[in-house]
Amino acid sequence: MIRTTMIFAAAACVTAAGLPAISAQAAEKPVLRLITASKTATADRYEGEPAVYLNLGAYIAADRPWELRVKRPSYARKPVVYQRIGGKDRKLPAGLVDDFSGLPDFLKLSIRSTDGKIEQKLSQTFCPLGPSSRIKKEAVATNKYPDSCSYNPFTLGSVWGIQKGWAVNTASGYYGPAPASADLPAGTYDVAVSVAKKYRKLFRIGGGTKHVRLTVRLIQNQDAQGRKRAAGAALKAVRPTGKPRIPKGPRPDLRALPAYGIAISQDETGAIPMPPMPGMPTPAPAPAPAVPAPVHDYLQFAANVWNAGPSPLIVDGFRRGRQGLMDGYQYFYDTRGKQVGYQRTGQFEWDPRPGHEHWHFKDFATYRLLGADRKLIVRSQKEAFCLAATDAIDLTVKGAKWKPSNTDLATACGDVTSLSVREVLDVGQGDTYTQTLPGQSFDISALKNGTYYIQVIANPKHRLIERSTGNNVSYRKVILGGVPGARTVRVPKVGIVDAP
Repeated sequence: MIRTTMIFAAAACVTAAGLPAISAQAAEKPVLRLITASKTATADRYEGEPAVYLNLGAYIAADRPWELRVKRPSYARKPVVYQRIGGKDRKLPAGLVDDFSGLPDFLKLSIRSTDGKIEQKLSQTFCPLGPSSRIKKEAVATNKYPDSCSYNPFTLGSVWGIQKGWAVNTASGYYGPAPASADLPAGTYDVAVSVAKKYRKLFRIGGGTKHVRLTVRLIQNQDAQGRKRAAGAALKAVRPTGKPRIPKGPRPDLRALPAYGIAISQDETGAIPMPPMPGMPTPAPAPAPAVPAPVHDYLQFAANVWNAGPSPLIVDGFRRGRQGLMDGYQYFYDTRGKQVGYQRTGQFEWDPRPGHEHWHFKDFATYRLLGADRKLIVRSQKEAFCLAATDAIDLTVKGAKWKPSNTDLATACGDVTSLSVREVLDVGQGDTYTQTLPGQSFDISALKNGTYYIQVIANPKHRLIERSTGNNVSYRKVILGGVPGARTVRVPKVGIVDAP
């Protein structure tokens, strides 16, 4: 998601490279610059790891506002990139990006050991939504752009940007593409960092080539440390007063994306072990049964329901005394964001299972496996959800929220002591669930080989009020093969999107 305010020549002339030309006057001052935070950097290579990740402290800084809009016309086409200049969108050369993860082959790294024996050349994708910093005291105080690029294969639109006086680290890590990695032994290296020529010309990027002295350290006997999830407190809702009312005005619009991440798993007990939560003791292994249970084949998948807006989906839950149930209410807002109504809708339930231990809103979505005739074969037991903005699906739609606050289960789902919870699915954002557990994934052990469809239904009982229910269902074709205990699945493309 990149904001770009570049000054192009008034004449729409084109260079030999096929890129829009810019006047000599505009070219005098770059829009963007490559800068480095330090002349030195250190990278730790852990024993047993095949490579070391290179965070060289290289940033892309904006001397003027810079923004790109990335849109996919359909799943049959690659994304198209537009540069927003003066409130208008200028279409950039076709084929600039293949997906929504960033600008490919943006950064060029030339690595050379100080003794001259090792030399490597690498390219790195740049996500302009990575870790950002304000570098000028007069710049705006907060970054308005999203925190990460999207990796959902069915993303439709995104906004990439760097505000004037801000800089974005080219080594995104968690926020985007992984930093470049290299098979380097412990030692000292000179790394030459530059931006690829086509991007320097297209976006008027200055700064030339930067040199960083890199020290690689070998770290021995280090165990991988699991990341602990903070037990975030739920957002507290205010119990509604007055008569329920469903006003006219903006509403959410829930849409089901095609399933992806489709695979076959087998387990003799019919259960996939779940790792213990941080701080919980690891349970003792169960004794082996005298007679092994039959092998089951499971069809796993991921499913996403997103909100095309123009209004957020906001559902509050209020506890029924000391029960493990909450009454659910949907809230409605006008174009200025003022609450103007509410209605009673469904309920929340407490899920005490290890690995869950949070409040679920029931009937948000339903997953089914259908036969070739699209008649029900198997239904997933997953019907209760903790809503979170896990994936940005289309940040170009009206009312899209670029920086949602509830991006994981720890920020939205409450705990056993909660009296109320608020679960939100902002405009442009989607919530992905991966169905890997028996009962959630489909048991296909007794199914014949052939064609089936994974059906995803949003708002299956129409308990939520939304703009349209005509786009609430998606289908993903799968073709089962193999033999029991070794089943296979083939997943055709959706348009040009190859996301099995």
